[in-house]
Amino acid sequence: MGAERIELGPEAAGTRLDRLLADRQPGLGRAAVRRLIEAGQVLIDGRRGRAGTRLWEGAVLELRDWPESTAATPDPELALSVLHEDGRLLVVDKPAGVPTHPLRAGERGTLAGALLARYPELAGVGHGEREPGLLHRLDTDTSGLLLVARDTESFARLQALLQGGGLDKRYEALCAGQLTAPTSERAWLSARGSRVTVRGKAFRHAVEIETEVLESAAHGDFSLVQLRAHLARRHQLRAHLAFLAHPIAADALYGGPPVAGLKRHYLHANFLAFEHPFTGERVAVDAPRPEALQGVLDTLSTQSSPEAT
Repeated sequence: MGAERIELGPEAAGTRLDRLLADRQPGLGRAAVRRLIEAGQVLIDGRRGRAGTRLWEGAVLELRDWPESTAATPDPELALSVLHEDGRLLVVDKPAGVPTHPLRAGERGTLAGALLARYPELAGVGHGEREPGLLHRLDTDTSGLLLVARDTESFARLQALLQGGGLDKRYEALCAGQLTAPTSERAWLSARGSRVTVRGKAFRHAVEIETEVLESAAHGDFSLVQLRAHLARRHQLRAHLAFLAHPIAADALYGGPPVAGLKRHYLHANFLAFEHPFTGERVAVDAPRPEALQGVLDTLSTQSSPEAT
């Protein structure tokens, strides 16, 4: 048993309290979560929460006497790739297969644990104990760049920058079919449960999203695209491309076609740029393409070359 404080980001807007907490701790179960809420063990901005309360960005949850805390614990054995470091912030390169933060009590092998082991000052910074200093997240099988604040003032300034569209986040993806660029696509997204829904028109509990396709290059039956989403919602790029009939290669959750040699969906957060909130200098970081993804591109290029036909 323990206490935990969680500050909600934009992805939580419109989600029921019981659903959000059940998603955070899938091993606990929604019925158990409701019982804890009914017992008064969850406060929203200092007031007793109700299971059906629709949450909002910036709300602060307090979990009192909550079982099996998912707080991150230092994990010194996990390697950490830091591509930018100063006294206020970090930019790290997360490999595919490593969760951004723990989902279960005592979970090891997370980026959050690696960060705490090397930067213990991150404890208490950010949205909650399971994601110390992290401004945003990546899916477990998505590789690439994440921004981390090293103190509460830096977190507040970077979060304001993120919310204001001042964070230039770009992603490389291999998607099915031939996608035209440059273009900007808008839709509506609802992040409820393990799979998000994207539609072309507004619907209940959905938020409007925008995905920019900056570049596109043909690779056989696929397109290698450069994407940008200033405020990427959970699964936004994966679900939005699937909605556009161009699912990401090997993305089984959203219908992406398999590719020989590709053991995870082809999505890599390869570029991050912003104005430093304290110095005003521009910070721009590139993450090299993982060898496994480069190997897939090399294979596709060979297959589509005239010599291979």
